[in-house]
Amino acid sequence: FRTGFYSSPHLVQVRERIRINGQPISKDLFSKYFWQVYGPLDETKGDQGGSMPAYFRFLTILAFHVFLQEKVDVALVEVGIGGAFDCTNVIRKPWVCGVSSLGIDHTQILGDTIEKIAWQKGGIFKLGVPAFTVRQPEDAMAVLRDRATEIGCPLWVCPELDTYQTDSGPLSLGLAGRHQRSNASLALQLSHTWLQKRSRTDAFLRVSGFSPLKEDSPIWVSGLANTEWPGRTQTLKHGTVTYFLDGAHTMRSMQACVEWFRETAARHERSGSGPAARVLLFNATGERDSAAMLKLLQPCQFDFAVFCPNITEAIASCNADQQNFNVSVENMLTRCLDNERSWHLHNNRGEDNATSLFIGDRLSLVPEKMADTLVFPCILSALQWVTQGRDPVLTGPQNTVLPVKPSITAKAAPLCEAAEIHVLVTGSLHLVGGVLKHLDLESAK
Repeated sequence: FRTGFYSSPHLVQVRERIRINGQPISKDLFSKYFWQVYGPLDETKGDQGGSMPAYFRFLTILAFHVFLQEKVDVALVEVGIGGAFDCTNVIRKPWVCGVSSLGIDHTQILGDTIEKIAWQKGGIFKLGVPAFTVRQPEDAMAVLRDRATEIGCPLWVCPELDTYQTDSGPLSLGLAGRHQRSNASLALQLSHTWLQKRSRTDAFLRVSGFSPLKEDSPIWVSGLANTEWPGRTQTLKHGTVTYFLDGAHTMRSMQACVEWFRETAARHERSGSGPAARVLLFNATGERDSAAMLKLLQPCQFDFAVFCPNITEAIASCNADQQNFNVSVENMLTRCLDNERSWHLHNNRGEDNATSLFIGDRLSLVPEKMADTLVFPCILSALQWVTQGRDPVLTGPQNTVLPVKPSITAKAAPLCEAAEIHVLVTGSLHLVGGVLKHLDLESAK
């Protein structure tokens, strides 16, 4: 089948949001369809009070136009924020609807409780259209069930991935992290429902006591095993520097990120060449509770905590796809300083333990008395300091090595002495995207 895919946000380039057969549309196609949509909207904006659709609304219209022009067989459309009042919710009769794991986010728009957020999410349900969700907090599940009853659609809870039966044993998943397994089950049920309606019932997996998935299919098994989703529980190894990238930005997703990082980093350290320095690179945007997320990250036992805004590099030619024109640089840096203060408050263990070299069950390379935090003006300068010249990708001819004060250089001695450096990048998908722009040069082309 020819597939269309629309999601947000993008990590490096805006074209990532609109895909055909899993691949971002080309620059030529994006430009062609952009002007086909922009021109008529601009010419008729007088009918709309002289205004053009806002950024996300425009991209949604563009995605629908691309899918129609490219004649896709099926389009997977991800909601932007919420559901009920999101601009993607103009689809009157979708084939199937899904709601993934809920968390507290975008509270100024969606409400400040899980019940209010669940009500918004359930707004995508349609009369007579099958809907699926994963296990949710009890209060959220009750709201979703009420919404399904009110709207008049069947709602099923997806089974655990371990209950799917295959001839080759348990399903393996290309994405790390236990929380991704519920996402995989939801993906299977949504795909199965659409394929079933298309009368393609010969390519299904079996699941105990659930919907009639008929036969095993190597396509399903290999599809799950080979799934890639950059910026989500992603590990990149560049020589002696290993990056752990996860765009977690809610309390629930940060808990999952911490669980994944502690397990994965410990496994890397056991098989490593010697002591590893752990570094946190963090930023958060909007109304999100940075202090609460930073508190969740404390058990990871970092040797350094580094903060920077979601600015890829401090030069005028910075990629416009990764710039935020709604927030001033001053406000972004102030947020970083606030995050640094929050980390200090959480990390204040008192003078009695200040000279200890041990934190929990892990040997720290930095005595607590010396442990430090740093704020950098951009992502590139932060990465260059953290890696101390050990990642050639960051010191190549395409990057300017930014000067730092001698006092800042001196603080990096434990990084230079460590056999390996492990960097967790989290708190914002936009931060993760800015990091990938520097680490994965193919993604920036």
